[in-house]
Amino acid sequence: MATQLIPETGRTVLPSGVRVLTETIPSVRSVAVGAFVDAGSRDEREDQAGITHFIEHMVFKGTRRRRGYLINQRMESVGGYLNAFTSKEQTCFYARGLTEHLGRALETVLDLVTQPTLPARELEKEKDVVIEEIKMYEDAPEDHVFDFYEQALYPEHPLGKPVIGTQDSVRSFTREALVEYIGRHYVPDRLVVSVAGNVRHEDVVRHVERLLEGFDRGPNPSVRDAPSGYDQAEVRVERPIQQAHLVVGTRAFGAHDPRRTSLSVLNTILGGGMSSRLNQNIREKYGWCYSVYSFVNVQADSGDLGVYIGTDASRLDRSKVLIERELAKLAETAVSPRMLTRAKHQLKGSLMLGLESTSNRMQRVGRVELVHDRVVSIEEIVAEVDAVSADDVRQVASDLFAPERLSTVALIPSD
Repeated sequence: MATQLIPETGRTVLPSGVRVLTETIPSVRSVAVGAFVDAGSRDEREDQAGITHFIEHMVFKGTRRRRGYLINQRMESVGGYLNAFTSKEQTCFYARGLTEHLGRALETVLDLVTQPTLPARELEKEKDVVIEEIKMYEDAPEDHVFDFYEQALYPEHPLGKPVIGTQDSVRSFTREALVEYIGRHYVPDRLVVSVAGNVRHEDVVRHVERLLEGFDRGPNPSVRDAPSGYDQAEVRVERPIQQAHLVVGTRAFGAHDPRRTSLSVLNTILGGGMSSRLNQNIREKYGWCYSVYSFVNVQADSGDLGVYIGTDASRLDRSKVLIERELAKLAETAVSPRMLTRAKHQLKGSLMLGLESTSNRMQRVGRVELVHDRVVSIEEIVAEVDAVSADDVRQVASDLFAPERLSTVALIPSD
């Protein structure tokens, strides 16, 4: 039986303020469960850099119901899995398993959110773990270059700081600081429970109500400072590496800006796949790189669009010229109807393929709810993509790709 691509959705707001969302997919035998907390690295003070991500680690060390090693076994022992991630604006604890283990999956992720014990004996050990994660990340220049890029776009703002923090900030964390942060951010009206799979909405709500009985911390509305004005930047950092890593980008739009869909279409045309302009006109035509692509980051009130390339240091400046040439073309001339149609099909096809994964559906619903405070249907997204015109794409490119707006960040081999 084919997967039901247009799902039955449900949304319930509990009296405490917790939001419960479901996508029912009768054709599968599994379920994906996510507990999304509306707290990310942009909510941290200067002295808290990385604390959101560190808490994501520490909750797995024990809860009032079970010890750490039992948490890790909870889903694996029935063939499922359990994990978490932290982003600039959200933290998510998620599990996947068979439909018959819905209650177990919900109990496990909600236990992590509402009942962590944060054992002091584990604190210093987990600091070492996270510091090794930081070192691993810094040893990957194709990833580390984006830390410098974000810092250039958002100087003196939490959006410009690494989600993972720094070695010094991680070393400074105390158990009291973790408890204070959780008490301030892990509150009912900032929690979204998202479930996708072979489930009934009323069953999910019943489970969540039972599991969150007594979870009644008072509301603590988040007030996030918007990024200040943006100035062009040029950064070069030397590292003992073999290849140069370059990012050319600029500030763009937030999730509530009506131009966000045109931005996605533009990104697809520019660097979304092997048939994109960047790949065809740099990798295929000149052979100067293995990896070249464009990307979009969208936050609630801000965003950015950029281009990454990894190339030999001798070709760095010429690669930058080629990238800027592609950006200028998109700003000056509307794309052809054929290219526009192909990009729209690519976007919609990627969206539909993602619907075949219960995990992707669960994450989409949870993230959208936190940003837009409502269910956004697949049909609505498809209609927005279809409505984008070639002039919309050209206008967005013209707004973003003025030479005085483009920042350049490069990691280059040291002598």
